[in-house]
Amino acid sequence: MTVIHARASKPSGALPAAATLGALGVVYGDIGTSPLYALKEAAKAAARGGELTQDAILGIVSLILWALILIISLKYALLILRADNRGEGGIVAMLALLSARHAEPGTWRAKLLIVGLIGAALLYGDGAITPAISVLSAMEGLKVDAPALHHAVVPITVVILIGVFLLQKKGAGFIGQIFGPVMLGWFVVIALLGIYGIVRSPGVLVALSPHYAFNFLIHQNFHVSFAILGAAFLAVTGGEAMYADMGHFGRLPIRLAWFCVALPALVLNYFGQAALLLIEPSAIGNPFYQLAPNWAHYPLIAFATLAAVIASQAIISGVFSLTQQAIQLGFLPRMHIAHTASHEIGQIYVPLVNWLLAAATLGAVIGFGSSEALAGAYGIAVSLLMAITTLLAALVALKWGYPPVIVIAVNGFFFIIDCIFFAANSTKLLEGGWFPLVLAAIIASLMLTWRSGVKLVERARADLRQPEEELVETAVGTCRARLPGIAAFLASAPNGVPLALTQFIKHNRVLHERVLLVTVVIEESPRIDDEDRVEVTDLIEGISRVILRFGFMQYPTIAGGLQLAREQGKLPGINLAEITYYIGRETIIPNDEIAGMAVWRETVFAFMQRNAERSAVFFGVPTKQVVEYGTEIEI
Repeated sequence: MTVIHARASKPSGALPAAATLGALGVVYGDIGTSPLYALKEAAKAAARGGELTQDAILGIVSLILWALILIISLKYALLILRADNRGEGGIVAMLALLSARHAEPGTWRAKLLIVGLIGAALLYGDGAITPAISVLSAMEGLKVDAPALHHAVVPITVVILIGVFLLQKKGAGFIGQIFGPVMLGWFVVIALLGIYGIVRSPGVLVALSPHYAFNFLIHQNFHVSFAILGAAFLAVTGGEAMYADMGHFGRLPIRLAWFCVALPALVLNYFGQAALLLIEPSAIGNPFYQLAPNWAHYPLIAFATLAAVIASQAIISGVFSLTQQAIQLGFLPRMHIAHTASHEIGQIYVPLVNWLLAAATLGAVIGFGSSEALAGAYGIAVSLLMAITTLLAALVALKWGYPPVIVIAVNGFFFIIDCIFFAANSTKLLEGGWFPLVLAAIIASLMLTWRSGVKLVERARADLRQPEEELVETAVGTCRARLPGIAAFLASAPNGVPLALTQFIKHNRVLHERVLLVTVVIEESPRIDDEDRVEVTDLIEGISRVILRFGFMQYPTIAGGLQLAREQGKLPGINLAEITYYIGRETIIPNDEIAGMAVWRETVFAFMQRNAERSAVFFGVPTKQVVEYGTEIEI
């Protein structure tokens, strides 16, 4: 397979202002709702076993400020966003950039792939927790003015989240149009609330100095410091979306949205909450809502709920996109992917993932019951993901030729910070941190099992597959006749004879006048231009090999590829409506006598393969023109 190397991010097609506004809604929905719970949880961790002191308040808000500066502003906005794969970001895009999926077993690249897939799986854990904690923390504002509604918070949250997941099949088009303006309004509101609090107690601004964060932490015992660090880390969760969504908006709009809107608003709000706690330590129960005037509480709850829904929608759409990339690159089985907007390829809906994610999210809401309990589950997966991202970014920088001394110094510094926060969040393992880790472990195991199973199947196919030379002999000598018409045989490899063709000749002793051996190749680049899409090689008269190349962010359609080949003059005289597509349908049989995976893993792989989307449907082949040939393959 030809690997196309990364180059600088292409400029966004949208106007910078429009792209920046869009980034506010999609990229910063998660981190934008963190003020609902982050400072509250850190303050409660500091006050555990005693009173909340002034030094603790100043130390916590200073810690949050410098976490935003070091992790989000410096590491993600300025460093990680440079590690793009032709403008695309995210763990899977980075693995493609490092060519990890073709690693030989036992090599460092194979270990790198395992680490990367664990990072990708952690995003699913994040996707289950983010909607739960965001909507739940928004609804908990009801308890400020109406404590009697305490028992209604979880049921209302469940109803809202069910509605969010039910709407996924309709597409995010309509909601997407209001993402940016709503989140811009949200950031303006939380900034004004922050200013209101700071004006009441301007002395809080001394916490701009990192001295307060450092001094506070070193004067606590080990367990308290780690608890506070773990809680303060909640302020930066969601920052990983900057890198994951880079391909949708471009590097510049994402940076502008952060430095011009999101960061100032977040800092003002956190300092406003801290100022309130300096005046009224009793507001520790929910400083975000108590920062607002009494008359504004219910409108603020409604606004926070809308912002939380947007944050949930953004992470759900991100999980759909990650799933599509993983399928294209061979890390997950084919699934049904519905495109919810004909004009926007990024708007997709994956039903199976949607409902599995819904089950995990609703289970988290019902099982944990409060944002405080969920805070224990949140953070550990994100901090580990951030550490993995830093490590992979260092390898990308080394691959691109940056001086190793600089790479080790810069990425090493941020990796140490990531590890400190991961260690701090690990103390919450038994308090709920196990939940996203279990989800990630299951998904990473399925990904690795699928990838290993696909390799075993391909090895078995290679043993059964005829070489091209035998096809020539068969076409000339064995076939009794050439049937009129066109046959396209789908091939998993760009060489040899497809098993479906071997079966066809074996049973019929004939061959069509025009035969196409069609192979879809997913490159390690997000997109392949039309002029590089089709490669046609004539094997003998009437038999051609057609290779269709797609990027991992593109939807591979065989009919569309063949139509393009015809338009480019590479397949003259081909009428697509007259093609009969022959596709092999394989039944996987686990066999412990053949070297491969453990039998239980082979059984899991066989189950996934049996329930995967049919090749014809996945590759957009007209169903009325499809003939399937069954084959048993032992692994």
